[in-house]
Amino acid sequence: MASVTCKGSEVELNEEGFLVDPGVWDEDLALALARQEEGLEALGDQHWAVIRFIRAHFLENEAAPMVRQVCKGSGVPLKQIYELFPSGPARGACKLAGLPKPDGCV
Repeated sequence: MASVTCKGSEVELNEEGFLVDPGVWDEDLALALARQEEGLEALGDQHWAVIRFIRAHFLENEAAPMVRQVCKGSGVPLKQIYELFPSGPARGACKLAGLPKPDGCV
């Protein structure tokens, strides 16, 4: 089973790099996932706006938001979200927000 190291602890990931237990997520873990899974060395304000919106939506609705909701809720245009998250909003941004793999995500 894959894992990511954060604050000296190994955190379990599924075979596609999503957290096995979304409840362990925190912003330090998001940064560790960004480095390991997305090849990002740092997360800027727009990364965090998208990640925090997705995380809040997930906690409130127990589901990932639709891409259109992410754009509207975070204030980040879709084209820019694809530039910020190399593997896209469903796979990349949701992974960094600590969500399970969204339904319909290939």
